[in-house]
Parts: sequence; C-alpha cells; structure tokens
Amino acid sequence: QVQLVESGGGLVQAGGSLRLSCAASGSIFWINAMGWYRQAPGKQRELVAFITDGGTTNYADSVKGRFTISRDNANKKTVYLQMNSLKPEDTAVYYCNLKSVTASYWGQGTQVTVSS
Repeated sequence: QVQLVESGGGLVQAGGSLRLSCAASGSIFWINAMGWYRQAPGKQRELVAFITDGGTTNYADSVKGRFTISRDNANKKTVYLQMNSLKPEDTAVYYCNLKSVTASYWGQGTQVTVSS
C-alpha cells in the first residue's frame, strides 16, 4: 500500500510564497515520476509540475518561472513545490501524484488559497 502525505498549503496574499511537501511511503519498487496537480472549483484537474526518476522537470506554462519542483535525492520519495509570486488564479486544491511502473497514486490534497 502506497501513501502520499501532503503538507504546506494555506492562505497567502497575492505575491506571496508557499512551499508544499509530499512524502511517499509504502511498498514502492520504482518511481517513474512524482509531481503536483491542482484542481480549482469547477475546473478539471491539471498538471502543475513533475520530476522524473532521472531528475528531469516539467512545468505547466502558467507556473513557469514562479514554481520550482524539487525532491529529496537521498530517497527520492519526498518532493517539494516552491511556489513564489502567487496569483489568485493559483487558488486550488493541490494533489501530489506518484507514478510507478504499474500504477498511479494520489495524495489527499492540500488547499492553497491566494487572496487578491
């Protein structure tokens, strides 16, 4: 059983910063990638950023230059999302995702609210 535990969400003013963390535990043989998705009210869940096993990163155009994904390279089971210059449109529930060879796992989500 794989578990993903997120933390770090909250309320911040526009222009502020937050750092999200996601720690994976359980029987994980191989991690292809870990990343963050978000879902705003009335919208579909969308990719924010991910990092592959090899360390390659990818970002949604809307967050490039403002968000940075990183991980704990000692165990590769913890990822972080540093979010700077936050905008009201970044308000959403942020979900951690882990993709193994055979499955995709999700965290419970953490709320990020950016006030204008």
